Amino acid sequence: MRAQIDQISPAGFYVALRVGFSFPEEELNELPDNWVEFYTTHGLVIHDPAMKWVYGNVGVVRFSDLSLPDPHQVRARAAGFGLSHGAAISVMTATDRGRRSYGFFFRDDRDFEERDLQDLRHIVMQLHSGVDDEPSLTAAEVEALKLQSEGMRLKQIAALLGISESAVKARLNNVKRKLGAKTQSQATSIAVARRIL
Repeated sequence: MRAQIDQISPAGFYVALRVGFSFPEEELNELPDNWVEFYTTHGLVIHDPAMKWVYGNVGVVRFSDLSLPDPHQVRARAAGFGLSHGAAISVMTATDRGRRSYGFFFRDDRDFEERDLQDLRHIVMQLHSGVDDEPSLTAAEVEALKLQSEGMRLKQIAALLGISESAVKARLNNVKRKLGAKTQSQATSIAVARRIL
């Protein structure tokens, strides 16, 4: 999906998945580093009309169609970093209990076409739902992760399950890989957020 997003949004993108109170479960950030630094150091997040739009709407909008005021010139400043044309996508379903996923997508050559927007919306919805090409966790992997999340050590898990420590490690490494986590604690957080645990 990342390659598809890169093709539609060649200047960069940011996707926040399953945002609860204020923090996303996962982020995909392919925005230019100099823009991220400028945006962050100038506190533009609280003035960004696109950010206000994603938290107040569900759907798709081109930045050129945003009717919200932009007194801090966030969009004009973004254009100075090669982010001339933008679009925002916000998705949430009735069962999400307030959790939403959203994305900001940019081009420097032209505005987004309707087909681009629909393709991006479909991708964000798939990512939001956790639908991807990765296989789901096996019952054995979930069991090992659950025991580790309860504070058990590898040796204890191995003894309880009647398998070797290396088999437990293999299961937990598979969990990390499948969930796209860098650490076991991150894997546990993702599994809890996706209601696997």
